Amino acid sequence: MIDLFSDARAWASQDPDDADRAEIEQLLAEGGDAAHAKLEERFAGRLHFGTAGLRGAVGAGPNRMNRAVVRQTTAALARWLGTHRPGARRTGVVVGCDARHRSSELADEATAVLAGHGIPVHRLPDHRPTPLLAFAVRHLGAAAGVMITASHNPPADNGYKLYLDDGAQIVPPVDGEIEALVEQVGPLSEVPLADRSDPFIVRLGDAVSKEYLRSVVAAAPGAHLPREPLSVVYTPMHGVAGELFVEGTRLAGHPPVSVVAAQAAPDPDFPTVAFPNPEEPGALDLAFADASRLGADLVLANDPDGDRLAVAVPDAAAPMGWRRLTGDEVGVLLGAFVLDRVREGWRPFGETGGRPLVAASIVSSTMLEKIAASTGVPFVATLTGFKWLARAADAVPGTRLVYGYEEALGYAVGDVVRDKDGIGAGLTFLALAGHLRARGSTLEGYLGSLMRRYGVHRTVQHTVPAPDPERQMARLRADPPTEIAGSKVRRSLDLLAGCTWQEGLPALPPADVLGFWLATGARVLVRPSGTEPKLKGYVEVVRTVVGGDVAGALGAASEEFDAIGAALGTLLGG
Repeated sequence: MIDLFSDARAWASQDPDDADRAEIEQLLAEGGDAAHAKLEERFAGRLHFGTAGLRGAVGAGPNRMNRAVVRQTTAALARWLGTHRPGARRTGVVVGCDARHRSSELADEATAVLAGHGIPVHRLPDHRPTPLLAFAVRHLGAAAGVMITASHNPPADNGYKLYLDDGAQIVPPVDGEIEALVEQVGPLSEVPLADRSDPFIVRLGDAVSKEYLRSVVAAAPGAHLPREPLSVVYTPMHGVAGELFVEGTRLAGHPPVSVVAAQAAPDPDFPTVAFPNPEEPGALDLAFADASRLGADLVLANDPDGDRLAVAVPDAAAPMGWRRLTGDEVGVLLGAFVLDRVREGWRPFGETGGRPLVAASIVSSTMLEKIAASTGVPFVATLTGFKWLARAADAVPGTRLVYGYEEALGYAVGDVVRDKDGIGAGLTFLALAGHLRARGSTLEGYLGSLMRRYGVHRTVQHTVPAPDPERQMARLRADPPTEIAGSKVRRSLDLLAGCTWQEGLPALPPADVLGFWLATGARVLVRPSGTEPKLKGYVEVVRTVVGGDVAGALGAASEEFDAIGAALGTLLGG
């Protein structure tokens, strides 16, 4: 307890923010078990780079998002750039932020630290989506990019995403190198800072946004295809993607979308949703209500920072008359659409710019791999996270990523943005749906045709709270299941030491993932969440469609699917 209080006092003495410093001092003055518990939450550790950068609740202390943590992290980044990217003093770093609580303030802190170290800063306007930041890094030829965002996390959270000059998020060993340098940052009062008028700080206007939209629209496949107009309801879910998405639809020649008015403006409290993630039950209810009232054909949603896309279609049997497509369904539909264009001769990179390659994370459906094989296009499976998907083409020389996705509503069409891009994916999805309408088909019909050819692929993610994910994963390793839901485990795989996932391709980097393949052909993958105290189980059940009977195959898959889902609660929650 004495060490905890000592650490808290030392941190408070150098915290650059008056409110954060007062928060710690108040807890120190209160004493008692409750105050001690709150201090322990803030000082038992520090935020670390996870699947998508730093993320945590906004508040005081090293295990929270605040100016002190941003100052330390950015000072470490500046030092890392000085060693590994010395050209950063000429090319600079792009800094952006979404509209979450304190996002602008934290972006100002990162800007001041970088400029104070003699590194030019290209500061995007406030309240812009994450894909714009990722695009801007390469567009401006910058050495790195910093985005203040917590994506679809709860309102209390914020975060710090870090990109390098290739426009993709950092991966090991860079994350570890920067975190090691954080420990070497001295007193925060001695970190050099620039003021807002410093000539190293260039505040950008709308030019980068316009070039981003132009590039995304130009890179989308199927622009030449006939398409019929659709009635679309769209929501940015109180986030920052709305303005760019609406303008993108205009540039791409789509009819205006109907924006959910109550969710159109950025609002860090996300007042109309229990959780600002379009995957969550109820998150799209306002969009569904508008769509039903307007007789819409389609519902599209971005998450608060615009890097994810959700899609829903009319379904009389579903609650409110709308069914949200799963991330894998959207991923396969977009992937098949892209591969159809490749099959027709579409060469997005020209004849000498590299062969098209598609990719998906290992926890996503295996259907895309089968579609790619039938087209003769290389496919690569990567670890979870777009920091890996963006680099999938590195595994196959002479290729470039033309499409990649992960089941958690993340999609990238082309490599204009080397990260998931809910805006660009949404524009491509509109082209797909409009083209199907022109052919007299539907999204459900297209998906059914894919199932008849490649089989039914039912997938789901089961999430179980895990106060100590490391312990629970260790338990699974020490005592792996021999059967799941009555089906024998035929093969298991531990990725902790790295492994070969696809024959003939480089081994995957080490990851805290366990895989179990059942005698029925089903697959279960388990990993801890990279941003929350949870374990995630990913289930896929595959059934061949016989005689065109998709419904029969779906029914057979659903029985096993439900049994495995019930078994996972015990398997993961022990």
